Amino acid sequence: MQLKVFRPCLFLMLLFAAVWPAFAQEDTKKNDRPPDGATAPVREQNQKQADETRYQYEFAQKDFVISQIVIKHDALGRGEISFRHKNDETPIVEPIELSTGAIGRIFGLWSKLRFLDSTEDYQSSKNFAHLGTYKLIMDDGKRQRTAEFNWSHNPIAWNLAQEYRRVADQAIFIFDMNVARENQPLNAPGLLNQLESMYKRNGLSDPRQLVPLLQELSTDEHIPLIARNHADRILKKIEKSP
Repeated sequence: MQLKVFRPCLFLMLLFAAVWPAFAQEDTKKNDRPPDGATAPVREQNQKQADETRYQYEFAQKDFVISQIVIKHDALGRGEISFRHKNDETPIVEPIELSTGAIGRIFGLWSKLRFLDSTEDYQSSKNFAHLGTYKLIMDDGKRQRTAEFNWSHNPIAWNLAQEYRRVADQAIFIFDMNVARENQPLNAPGLLNQLESMYKRNGLSDPRQLVPLLQELSTDEHIPLIARNHADRILKKIEKSP
């Protein structure tokens, strides 16, 4: 009689031992789930807010071969340049990125001017409008200011305008040389003469940005040999410079 009772009890105990881990595991899974409607916690990202300040330089003289230049860029030195040839209605627009050295000089001058906080008129008492008019524009999203002058005795404002002019001259050379390589290879020697002249008078924003282009030109059989050799000479001068 006892044996008959013991066997069913033993069977139930073994069954319970086999089934219980599954129930316990399922219960644990349920406890690990977020409650209905809950979302996983969002990881905080300590990212510095981007500087939304925009900078702009303009030059205009309707009788010059390049009658208008506009450079727009952000706080990282990235933006675009547009320039218009005399009597052309449609400007040429190209992307532009300032080099690290140019960024340091240009933003240093903007900072020294305290441009948005200043009301200074940079225009000299003398008028040299026949040499072209410059505009400096800054917009930080809350304030915007434009300063216009054709000659200035403020060395910081004048140097800033000249820094941008170097950026423009270098970018225009790159565009003109690319056009010459594709369509007018006989123009390449003259363009390289202009480049060397700009290099000698410190008229380039950052000559080292031109190294990849000059390397290509020195082996480009689409342009005259004299131009290839000239590109190689300029390249060596730039590479040897400190």
